[in-house]
Amino acid sequence: MAKDDKDTPEEQSDRQEQVFMREVDDAVREDDLKNFGRRYGIGIGVAVVVGLASLAGWIFYNNSLEEESGVRSEEYVAAIDSVKRNNLDGAATALKSLEEANQEGYKAAAKLMQANIALEKQDAKAAIAGYQAIVDDSELPQPFRDLALIRQTTAEFDTLEPQAVIDRLKPLAVPGNPWFGSAGEMVALSYLNLEKTDLAGPLFAQLAKDDNVPPTIRSRALQMAGVQGIDAVELDTDGEINPAAETAEPAASEGETE
Repeated sequence: MAKDDKDTPEEQSDRQEQVFMREVDDAVREDDLKNFGRRYGIGIGVAVVVGLASLAGWIFYNNSLEEESGVRSEEYVAAIDSVKRNNLDGAATALKSLEEANQEGYKAAAKLMQANIALEKQDAKAAIAGYQAIVDDSELPQPFRDLALIRQTTAEFDTLEPQAVIDRLKPLAVPGNPWFGSAGEMVALSYLNLEKTDLAGPLFAQLAKDDNVPPTIRSRALQMAGVQGIDAVELDTDGEINPAAETAEPAASEGETE
């Protein structure tokens, strides 16, 4: 016998109860949502507005930085072009705005070039003061400050006490440092001025052996090391004097006398 398609009273009652429970559940959720909206709606709205405003501000700020960087770059290039044309006054004027730039790199480069221009114009006092200002400015990138220290010491070398040069540049006069060549040469010369040949000779030899040192400095260092009786070619890879190099010359002399 086929099953009757009509639901039994019990099934109809269950279905009605399920529909009723869904309606109640929907009403409760709607009421909860309304309560949540009344309680937190304003705060959420404010948070969304603040978030969107912050995002817009961040985008605007980055665009402004990119635009300003473009302007600063053009100003710096204009200053370099003026220097190439030997228009030092024009270059100095072009650098004025860069000295107050928000980008520390451009600010440091501009101040360094201003000091270089003063030195080129034979104004050593202004140049040295400019270099010193860069060295003392802890907000500027360290490579610029180190370069300014090298330039300042070079400009003052003939008037500084040898020990002052050593104290100033010794932290930079080590292999692996980008300024080892310039700093090392001045420190080695200062050792010579203090008659500390035992320190000057090995340092000259290290300079002569370092492939990262500019060729002109290596050439001078090789000659100076030879004057101190050190053959830089015979140094170990660590920069230490090879004992064989020290004994080679006396042995040769003994052979000649025999």
